Amino acid sequence: MQESKHITIISSGRKIVLNTGTILYVLMTNKIVEIHVSGGKIYPTRMTLSELEKELGDGFIKVHRGCIVSAMAIHNISDNINLNNGESLIYTIRKKNQIIEQFYSKQKSIISNFRKEGIPTTDENYRKYYSSFENLPFAFTDIEMVFNDESHAVDWIFRYGNSALAKLEKMSLEQLLGSSFGSLFSNMDSKWLRSYE
Repeated sequence: MQESKHITIISSGRKIVLNTGTILYVLMTNKIVEIHVSGGKIYPTRMTLSELEKELGDGFIKVHRGCIVSAMAIHNISDNINLNNGESLIYTIRKKNQIIEQFYSKQKSIISNFRKEGIPTTDENYRKYYSSFENLPFAFTDIEMVFNDESHAVDWIFRYGNSALAKLEKMSLEQLLGSSFGSLFSNMDSKWLRSYE
């Protein structure tokens, strides 16, 4: 995972520390900056958008004069910027190509910066790492995303699964583990890959 970064703001008279990874987007409304985070919470604060933009860092894209969006929160860019949580935002249409280019560049950077240490490398290491999940009554899996040259998810591979997963998928763990989702399920819809990505 990436290093988590935090910012401190004053909202409704209280000092609040926010993990930037939870911030979906920021809107400027009548000299008030509204910070929208995962889970639907909104934190109003008095600061300029440019001050906040500097604090947030490289993982955010300014999509119009009064809006900054997390590259991690973007599902796709069409006539609107569609977020992973189902919300849509407007953007400056004349800057569409520039915004898309920034999005792909930031996405590629985010993916390349994921830490590799601590990730199990063998089936035995995965079983040991997830031993506490073996007997859960619900399905649990660890998947590896497979990306193309443009850093878009194209498939995933099951690296670990518990017996509840095998029961849910109606396949043995031997069939599932090490296999790509696309090779096992011919009806895979690639639109879900983008959300998981």
